[in-house]
Amino acid sequence: MPSSTSPFTGRRIRAAVVGAGAIGRGSHLPALARLAEEGETEVVAVVDIDAAAAEEFRAAAGIPQAYTDLERMLAEQRPDLVTICTPPTLHRAQTVAALRAGAWVWCEKPPVPALADFDAIEAEEGADGGPYAAIVFQHRFGSGARHVRALLAGRALGRPLVAHCQTTWFRDAAYYAVPWRGRWHTEGGGPAMGHGIHQMDLLLDLLGPWSDVRAMAGRLVHDVETEDVSTALVRFANGALATIVNSVLSPDEVSRIRIDCERATVELTHLYGHGNADWRIIPAPGVPSEQAAAWRDFGPDVPSSHLAQLRELIADMRAGRRPRSSGADGRTSLELITALYKSAFTDTTVRRADITPGDPFYTALHGNTPGWSPTTP
Repeated sequence: MPSSTSPFTGRRIRAAVVGAGAIGRGSHLPALARLAEEGETEVVAVVDIDAAAAEEFRAAAGIPQAYTDLERMLAEQRPDLVTICTPPTLHRAQTVAALRAGAWVWCEKPPVPALADFDAIEAEEGADGGPYAAIVFQHRFGSGARHVRALLAGRALGRPLVAHCQTTWFRDAAYYAVPWRGRWHTEGGGPAMGHGIHQMDLLLDLLGPWSDVRAMAGRLVHDVETEDVSTALVRFANGALATIVNSVLSPDEVSRIRIDCERATVELTHLYGHGNADWRIIPAPGVPSEQAAAWRDFGPDVPSSHLAQLRELIADMRAGRRPRSSGADGRTSLELITALYKSAFTDTTVRRADITPGDPFYTALHGNTPGWSPTTP
């Protein structure tokens, strides 16, 4: 059981940001700053291998210390929370280092390049009470997702039957000019891993466990190692059937989840984040209007955001409880993505229990598949 007394009682959570790039500046720092205004956090350090970038970040944000060495920062500052905003290939080593130093971790997606890395991190987590490592899956959070999750969990809309999950975005050649993008060993995968993971994670959070997947992947435009489009058919443990499409080839960009239930369709349409107005609930014929009106009452609007997730994470730290999107709950999206790739590269149906230590896809999302060349015929 979590400890009855928190080491954070009566004081601010001391946080350090690892990675002085765009995601650290644009998403993590503003969330930390907002909670600092509320008396919850203080940022004590920033770490980046580029000394100039770290110093610029420090000076602009008024952070006391900038470092180029993570281990040194951990030893000198002893932060309570480390937020990781670096490329995926670095996440395992940086997360493990932070956990061993006694810090909780909030790590950007994609979490790590393979299930083996995720399990190595989980093995370093503390016993009851933490520290724990959580993944940034901010689309799960906010009032819209919370309301729909409750409707589905309580079967207010009837059984979920059919679902569609779509992440169709556009990325040009300049996007892939960044050296670590589009490569298996540094990014882990293509749009299924780096882009569609957010909507797939939200779909899983709403519908629960999946059971099997049948997928295809292609590299149709970009000169990269990974795929640039994938499609999948997924069966859920509750019997619902879903289609998933992930693309970086789509000029008309959209992120969408649609779930058809016995009594209503619920649909979310947005791009990089959602509020209450982005959700629609369409009742089936015969549903009383007052019932439909109750379903559409989302309450005060709390948009999905890094802030919404971080606020909940800080509350979990103070309570000494495992946060959502950590441990088994954080692993589920990576499990589905791993199965998607294995199905696409082996032309087989993959079940959730199929990928275990010893399977080549457990240690690399492409499974070291020889000769894979999904180019245009």
